Amino acid sequence: MCGITGYIGAEDTGRIVHDGLKNLEYRGYDSAGIALAGDDLTIEKTEGEVDDLTAPHAAAATVGIGHTRWSTHGEPTETNAHPHTDCTGEVAVVHNGIIDNYDALKSELQPRHIFESATDTEVIPHLIEDRLADGASLVAAVQRTTAQLEGSFAIAVTAAGHDGIVVAREDSPLLLGHGDETTFIGSDATAFIEHTNRVTYLESGDIAHLTTDSVTIYNDGERVTRETETLEWDAEAAGKSGYDHYMLKEIHEQPRALRQAISGRIDDLGTEVELDVGLPEEYLHSLEEIQIIACGTSYHAGLYAKELLETHADIRVTVHIASEYEFTGDRDPWRTLVLAITQSGETADTLSALREANRAGARSLALTNTLGSTVTREVDDTIFIRAGPEIGVAATKTFVSQVATATLLTVHLGMIRGSLTGQTVDALLNSIQDLPGAVQQILDQESTIKRAAQQYADSDAFFYIGRQAGYPVAIESALKLKEIAYDHAEGFPAGELKHGPLALVTPDTPVIALLTAGTNAEKTQHNITEVASRGAPTIGLTGSPDVDPDLDLTFEIPECGLMEPVAANVALQLFAYHVANEKERPIDKPRNLAKSVTVE
Repeated sequence: MCGITGYIGAEDTGRIVHDGLKNLEYRGYDSAGIALAGDDLTIEKTEGEVDDLTAPHAAAATVGIGHTRWSTHGEPTETNAHPHTDCTGEVAVVHNGIIDNYDALKSELQPRHIFESATDTEVIPHLIEDRLADGASLVAAVQRTTAQLEGSFAIAVTAAGHDGIVVAREDSPLLLGHGDETTFIGSDATAFIEHTNRVTYLESGDIAHLTTDSVTIYNDGERVTRETETLEWDAEAAGKSGYDHYMLKEIHEQPRALRQAISGRIDDLGTEVELDVGLPEEYLHSLEEIQIIACGTSYHAGLYAKELLETHADIRVTVHIASEYEFTGDRDPWRTLVLAITQSGETADTLSALREANRAGARSLALTNTLGSTVTREVDDTIFIRAGPEIGVAATKTFVSQVATATLLTVHLGMIRGSLTGQTVDALLNSIQDLPGAVQQILDQESTIKRAAQQYADSDAFFYIGRQAGYPVAIESALKLKEIAYDHAEGFPAGELKHGPLALVTPDTPVIALLTAGTNAEKTQHNITEVASRGAPTIGLTGSPDVDPDLDLTFEIPECGLMEPVAANVALQLFAYHVANEKERPIDKPRNLAKSVTVE
């Protein structure tokens, strides 16, 4: 949510910062702005889209910062858009995050300072203004200002007559990009990936001074060194590659994403998993519980992981919505592994839950897509899902990659704990190795799925049902439809239909059933009969010839063992996409949503 970009160099600064904002649109926003600094400060802001923002031009400007805002304090207006300035109009600030003590700071600053917006951000330029008036350098002014701020933030500051950009990070993500005689800043690398893939991830407490000649980083007043890393993906990977939407491109990238998740992690004989994770065998033998913490789609992947781990690794698993998580006193932290699942590695609720677990003394493991993210620095061990960049707000390839990686973790733990037989190991590993091909076969059926989506696009609501591994897929598929089509969609354990939701079933509410391997399809067929007798259209996903309920429509799922529900999920991603496209929704930028939710 929100996006920061910035640039120092000799090229067209306004255009480069504007392009950076375009790259960050996927994060979700409702207003935007740019500041260019030289002898003077030039600012352009808009309520609405980046396309409505005129790229400012200042011939002498070699410094620029930009921002896409997702409203938290104040409505999405031009006045509330970033950058915000001080009373002199010479200091410009962009900010992601929330300043918890802004009310108190604002009271201290008034009436000496005039505030124009309803945002928490505006206290920052006024605080910096006071420090500069006292004779401080821009770096010192930012250092003294951030010491007064409470909350999470990433900020970028530039000022007329002062050299370069000063950035600061506290919890909210911020990184630097290093080009030839140029430096970039971004909330993530997509802001500048077409210019460079060499990045430095700032850490909490870092303050960096960027000039045309150097980058100097401080933490707690001392100069520090941060590593520069080379990303393995490029501008083409972050583009649409000819697809109408990022989401559709990423749905079609799933066979490759799955191969990347698996690559090098199954031995040549296909009988063992080789995960580069430092969990001692003695610890894994003594483990009594895994607590999974996650939000949204990652939470659904966690529910799927629970099904796998409890069935095959002989361990109790609890799955927690991160914002509701508490490490209760009856758990033994030495025998509890906390597994944080987060695509971005920056999800604020998940990080907050993780920190509570860390304070309790539990060992922690992250399942994430993002190298250098905050979660990787706060856990004991990390497993990367290796899905590549995901730009669409609605997660697709990261979900299947999370589940595939969780399956590998299941086999790894099950073999160490002695709970898996060779036959079951073979079945799981064969299934996961067959999954990329099965997903490709589903993608090849897209025209059939598209016609079904067009047929049912005007329905009043959609109900998804499944059992066992089918249940996480049901609620994840319903979430996709809600996110991008704005339709009422709900997922239920199939047996729960008759305990209330059946009252909502009508001839205008299609019921979509998971009937694959690993979903107890035989029982779910009875629920199909229940809704069909009440006139509801029924859609089933199955590849088994033994499943033959009275369905109005069937999506054929290639047989691939226990991973069939994951393959079925891809069919339902396509279904949601084409329903939304039929309704002409803004699929990559659904209203009110953000890709990376970095505030609690």
